[in-house]
Amino acid sequence: MLHAADSRAQTSFRNDVLPILTRAGCVAGSCHAKADGQNGFQLSVFSFDPDSDYQEIVFDARGRRIFPADPDNSLILLKATTTIPHEGGKRFEKDSEFYRTIRKWIAEGAPRSVPNEPVLTKITISPPSITFKKGGGQSIKVTAWYSDHSTRDVTRLCQFTSNDAAFARVDEDGKITAGNVAGESSVIVRYVDIVSAAHIIIPPEKLLPESAYAKLHPNNAIDEKAYERFKQLGLLPSPPCADDEFIRRATLDVLGRLPDPDRSRQFLADTSPDKRTKLVEELLSDQNGDAYAAYWATKWGDLLRPNTQRVGVKPVYLLDDWIREKLRANTPWDQFAKELITASGSTHQYGPAAILRDKRTPADMSEFIAQLFLGVRLNCARCHHHPSEKWSQNDYYSMAAFFGSMKRKGQGISTPISGEPEYWWFEPGRTVKHPVTGILMTPKAPNGPVFPDIPDDKDPREVFADWLTAPKNPYFQQAIVNRIWGELFGRGIVNPVDDFRTSNPPSNRPLLEWLGRDFAAHGFDQKHTLRVILNSRLYQESSLPNLTNVADNRNFSRSYRRRLPGEVLLDAISDITGQPEILKGLPGDAPAMQQWNHLLPNEFLDAFGRPDSNAAPPCTRETSGSVVQALHLMNSKSIQKKLSGANPWLVGLESQAVDEALRGIYLRLFSRFPSEEEVRICKNYLKQKGPGHKERQAFEDLIWSLLNSAEFVFNH
Repeated sequence: MLHAADSRAQTSFRNDVLPILTRAGCVAGSCHAKADGQNGFQLSVFSFDPDSDYQEIVFDARGRRIFPADPDNSLILLKATTTIPHEGGKRFEKDSEFYRTIRKWIAEGAPRSVPNEPVLTKITISPPSITFKKGGGQSIKVTAWYSDHSTRDVTRLCQFTSNDAAFARVDEDGKITAGNVAGESSVIVRYVDIVSAAHIIIPPEKLLPESAYAKLHPNNAIDEKAYERFKQLGLLPSPPCADDEFIRRATLDVLGRLPDPDRSRQFLADTSPDKRTKLVEELLSDQNGDAYAAYWATKWGDLLRPNTQRVGVKPVYLLDDWIREKLRANTPWDQFAKELITASGSTHQYGPAAILRDKRTPADMSEFIAQLFLGVRLNCARCHHHPSEKWSQNDYYSMAAFFGSMKRKGQGISTPISGEPEYWWFEPGRTVKHPVTGILMTPKAPNGPVFPDIPDDKDPREVFADWLTAPKNPYFQQAIVNRIWGELFGRGIVNPVDDFRTSNPPSNRPLLEWLGRDFAAHGFDQKHTLRVILNSRLYQESSLPNLTNVADNRNFSRSYRRRLPGEVLLDAISDITGQPEILKGLPGDAPAMQQWNHLLPNEFLDAFGRPDSNAAPPCTRETSGSVVQALHLMNSKSIQKKLSGANPWLVGLESQAVDEALRGIYLRLFSRFPSEEEVRICKNYLKQKGPGHKERQAFEDLIWSLLNSAEFVFNH
């Protein structure tokens, strides 16, 4: 059954008029939906508040915008057709279908609703996935589905946007034109307040024969899922990385430190075929538990730790200690999430209570938890409908309703040093209301069910946590494994890692779904997922591209080079020079990885992208290189002081043969031995220092130059 605005049906304000205003751009943030409207006429963004829009169109300005007695002289039509001057320009023609529909609605008396009016439930795109030849084109069709099971072709009422115009362009009528670059992208389709996407694949002109992939031997399901993707896109993965690259990469990625030189020497000499698997087990073993916890606590600290000046020193310290304890024990992620979400008690006794002290309102807490554990950014929906997703204010405040029963007493904002504790507890009586309608909101998670019957004595946060961490819930498991994947590969399968939405699809959905299911099936064990990824051929690829994948930066057909995080790089320099960094608030020999808040002053860490201490978590880091970083490595007095300090290893180089000393330097810095060409260059350099030059200083200068190399600064 078809639903349409024609002579046989009464025109619907919600289903017929508002879609036209949306398509015409009237409800865009640059027009009448901006914060204060435009020239006294204000509409809601993407028509998220139909009641307000109706009031504005029909009754505001003494009802001047519509004229039922003579619809053609209605201001809303005169302006949109530029019959009279309109700052926004012409939005549609006088003889267009859009004009006729709005005119008919006005002539009918501009009703707010019609009897038995169906509600829009979803939209579908046909075809949902298209494979193009380069330069090819095809139109898509968009169908709206309603609560009375009727359907309607709404293609002409939709807004279309290409995720990447270099791959595919789309016009206002939904015709997609492929570019001349092989790859994949998405075309985002918005109809009123619903968003969907069409998947676009542009394979190379010649796909590789099946025989090209016959030589590839997948290590596990990760490789199998990735190879299927490569076949679609005509990609061949880079060959496996060398052993020295693997031990350096894996040790840095799991423990955040350089491999021990003796272990590197042993690994390089080992000829057993399973030595990489054994190394992975060694890195993930309990003997490395402290280093593992410190490194991953730094990552999760960025996401969880608030500023001490907002919540006080003690709560932040206790939270950091709690995070490290959980990672040291390899606490399953479902348990970790539940403890954090349902936290209560004193901020001076229980670490997770610091989150409540920082995210003080139900809205702040729900927004934070959704981004952290669901990868969903709800913040736009706090004030209006999300501009690139389906989330509305109803979704936002329904999520906040899970956190509306928390009570507190004590000092709200702590003084920087100590201050009084604050106490948080659950008390029945939800208080979250919709800011526009004033309706008391019923708890509902994004993409989740409604929970209307939570008993009064049951903490709604527990209900949410149980739903979130259920083994069959794909959203939590995929959000966590995507974060883990992003740490190991430099980008997530969904990228950014905390931006899951229809308009930002995963680069390999089957792979993400398999990883999530495997993660849940193994008890949400992070070390299990790390083990699976590290043992895959995909993780072990070289960073050197081949002709098929040189332009690939999202399908993981080669290893992507990544700059070492600031704490890792600083600790590596301290280990090599034997001179620990003195960090205020930490013991004198503590590594930078023990840093428990970002207010501890340090120029090196600031230069190398640690989060701004004033930013609210979850924080993101700047991972790209910069001139500041290069200048700091070259000119830092602190690094020069470390190189010239007391270090038995550096002193011992003077008593060794030059060849052996060079092998020791390269093994310590790069987990490999120098090539013949590198030995020749280094020897020539040492000779140029001339007679009387201290050998120790010559070696210091050589090490300084290697510390400034891309091979040292990057993890590849």
